[in-house]
Formats: sequence, structure tokens, C-alpha cells
Amino acid sequence: MASEITVAGAGVFGLACAWELLRRGIRVRVFEAARIGAGASGGHVGALAPHAPENWNAKKQVQLEALIAAEGWWTEVAAAGGVDPGYARTGRIQPVPEGSEARMAERIEAARANWPEWAGMEMTEAPQAPLVPLSPSGLWLVDRLTARVSPRRAGAALAAAIIARGGELIEGQAAPDAPAIWATGVAGLAPFGGGGVKGQSALLALDMADAPQVFADGVHIVPHADGTVAIGSTSERDVMDTGTDAQLEVLIDKARALCPALGDAPVVDRWAGIRPRARSRAPIVGPWPGRPGHYVANGGFKIGLAMAPACAGMLADLILEGRDRIPEGFRVPG
Repeated sequence: MASEITVAGAGVFGLACAWELLRRGIRVRVFEAARIGAGASGGHVGALAPHAPENWNAKKQVQLEALIAAEGWWTEVAAAGGVDPGYARTGRIQPVPEGSEARMAERIEAARANWPEWAGMEMTEAPQAPLVPLSPSGLWLVDRLTARVSPRRAGAALAAAIIARGGELIEGQAAPDAPAIWATGVAGLAPFGGGGVKGQSALLALDMADAPQVFADGVHIVPHADGTVAIGSTSERDVMDTGTDAQLEVLIDKARALCPALGDAPVVDRWAGIRPRARSRAPIVGPWPGRPGHYVANGGFKIGLAMAPACAGMLADLILEGRDRIPEGFRVPG
């Protein structure tokens, strides 16, 4: 077993892998060609939201286990480095579309079958929250499993924990072409047929503290602990620049229409980035075929913040113990 492991990339996947190795007693060097969170991990939204509980599969099970473990995992990170990642399990509210009441009842039953009892869903006519989306049916679906983390603060918290535990973090320098864990985002997906999807998000100055987040008509509205609310995100497959544009303004207007409580809260930051999407839409984790000693942790796409700790744990188990518990759908394509 190696006593020191190199990690390439300081997004949430690379930092999570480095932290997981350090907490198991392995020395780590992290190389980042740009800066911490320079790619998709530098956005605003930070929704740790579960997949729909029906049609259960291995990907949903891994995500569920990660969401359940997230509070303890992020608490340990914060304690180690002294930086708060902004984690909280705040729950979520979704409007129920007209005519979909029966389908939502089936979803609630699926949650009852697959989620812990405390995390379940329910349908209500009167959600108790300061941020409630308009609902054409007069009904809302709420759950207690959904959580949030501030993406940029999460990256800073992981970096602080890594340094406090004795890890080395080198920004502005690409990793050498040597055995390593490769967590390099969109650029690192090219050998495996993956690609990128542009997303844009915004941050409003509005103090909703620990209000439940909202998911409505494809828009995430996520209150953070620092007096801001994140709005996101677009999903643009045919554009690969990292500039914000009119599509983000449309998204902000849509969020205000969905949630009138957002009012005219000012926009304090805008972001655009390219999210790494594997062909399978699941993260890819494990040995890099044909390159002994090289491993891959990539493809977080829209669920990277939720899945990074779980993927880091699976990879650490494989590298350090030879224990392979990586689901078939997560394996690195050859």
C-alpha cells in the first residue's frame, strides 16, 4: 500500500478523495492547475437533493447513503479545518402540478419503501416555510431528506481540513503525469467519452437562514446560512463558454415569479461554468483502464457535491484495502 498518493484536481471530488485518504492515515499531495473550485465546484446552488424514490437502483442507493452520512462527514471536515462548509439538512418544498396528485401519492409510497422513516415525503395544503413556490394545484410535496452545502465554502473547508491534517495543496500547477487519482473535471472526461454541460447560477442578497429549499419547474432556489439565496441553474449542452448571459437573467426572473417572496432582492453574484457529465450520467470511479496506479473520480454533473464523499470512500476502500464496492454503473469505461 502506498504511503503517499497524488490527487489531480481541487474540485469537490479531488478534495473529498484527498480528505478521505488523509483521515485514513495516508499522506496526500493535491495539484490544482488553476485554483480551488475553479470548475463546476465554484458555483452557488449546493442542493444535496435526492433522486425521485421510485424506480429504485444502485445509483439512487449510493446517493441516499451519501445524503444520510453527509451531516457527520461535513461536521468532521469543519472540525478538522475550522471552516464552516455551510451544511444543513433544511428539507425541500416542491409544488404539485395539477392532475399529478395520484402520481405524487405513488412517489410518497416509494419514499416510504426506500428512504428512512424520518426522511419521508408528504403532501400538504399548508407548507410551513418562509419561501413557498406558487402551486397551481394548491398542494406541495415536502421532504426532510434534502440538505444544502455552500459550494465555495465547502471547497474552502475541505482545503483547510486537508492542510490541517498535514496534506499538501499546490494551486496553479498541473499534476505530473504519474500514478494519481484524476479528478480533473470536464477535461479529464475526454478519454472516457464524457463531456460538459454549461450551467449558470446567481446569488441573491436575502436572508432566509435555514428555510427549506425550493425545487419548482426545473429551478433550484436554495437559501444559505450567510444571508444569500442561490438560484440555478441553466443546462446548456451546445455552449461551452463560461460567461453569463441573458439566459441567466431569464432564470432569475423565473425564480422570482415562482417564489414571490424573493421580491426584488438584489443579485450579488453571477456564475457560469462547465459541469462534467459522463455518458452514463452517473459518476465514474475506479481504476483507469490500461494505466496501472492511475484512478479516476469524475462526472459529478448535477449531483457532485452530494456524491463526492461516497465516491471518495469507495475509491479509498479499493486503493487501501482492495475492497471493491463500486457499483457497475459507476465503473470507468475502458
